[in-house]
Amino acid sequence: MSAAQTVHTAAHPEQALREAHLYKEMLKIRETELQLARAYRDGHVMGACHTYVGQEAVAVGVCAHLQVEDAVFSTHRGHGHALAKGVAATEVAAELFGRATGCSGGRGGSMHLFSPEVGMMGTTGIVGPNILQAVGAGYAFQLNGEDRVAVAFFGDGAVNNGAFHEGLNLASIWDLPVVFVCENNLYATEVPFAYSAGNPEVAMRAEGYGCPGRVVDGNDVMEVDTVAGEAVTRARRGDGPTLLECKTYRTRAHAEGMPEVGYRTQEEVDSWKARDPIALLRSHLMGTERVAADEISAWEDEAREEALAAIKFAKASPWPDPSTVFDFVDSSDSAEAARRS
Repeated sequence: MSAAQTVHTAAHPEQALREAHLYKEMLKIRETELQLARAYRDGHVMGACHTYVGQEAVAVGVCAHLQVEDAVFSTHRGHGHALAKGVAATEVAAELFGRATGCSGGRGGSMHLFSPEVGMMGTTGIVGPNILQAVGAGYAFQLNGEDRVAVAFFGDGAVNNGAFHEGLNLASIWDLPVVFVCENNLYATEVPFAYSAGNPEVAMRAEGYGCPGRVVDGNDVMEVDTVAGEAVTRARRGDGPTLLECKTYRTRAHAEGMPEVGYRTQEEVDSWKARDPIALLRSHLMGTERVAADEISAWEDEAREEALAAIKFAKASPWPDPSTVFDFVDSSDSAEAARRS
């Protein structure tokens, strides 16, 4: 540790620890996603694989304020949300590999990650309905007098869906403890958001429902951390929902195996890569001299090793037992009856 680092860390201990935590969490997501993308190319991942590369600051900045009991409802691009909420990388990797040790027992795959033990209430391949699920959870929390918050992550492709309008309206009327997080990465699959919205500014829609709407630099994890903290605090004290529009960008294809450019230019991709959320925070950490370069490198090596270990774990894990094929399809009685027939 350098003398400069010692001075700055001593002067701002809580901030230094916070920034280190956010950086490590983003690294965990990035390295895990890169290994999963490689595993997909090698034929190990069952089904589609939508990576979160480039958007890590949003999940990390929001989930940093959540307790285990708080509930997250996610999308088809949900690996990052799951990891940030506390699902182990081993469980995420095993799930994508279709193995019994996955967070959904190998039955869900990339788009159906589920781990209620840490408040990860599911990802979904259907665009929009998780918004209403979060509203329902928030209503239950309010009715039961529970100190819990629900968070819905969704993309710009969901905001013209009826679920978005119905969900925000009801949550605002009843002051439900919900945070709506729109990850505006400019494209719904390969369709520019500006082509599908008369006004592509999402946050301003909140005014129509009587709740706050905030535009956030979704590639600046410190800004996301600050604004999300205010939204979660507001929800937790009973003041109702907030809509966050986090402007960010996925630097890989919509899904692995799909084209990265054509519907967008390489110049656009490169311009967003220049504002990579991990690189931005790394530059900040180096500039403030709160952390030495060799320590940051050690964090990066550790994240890479953990991601590789997760892939190794997934490859070594067993396939689901065929005798359990009817489990979780219907009620336990029905499943048992079907198994006996």
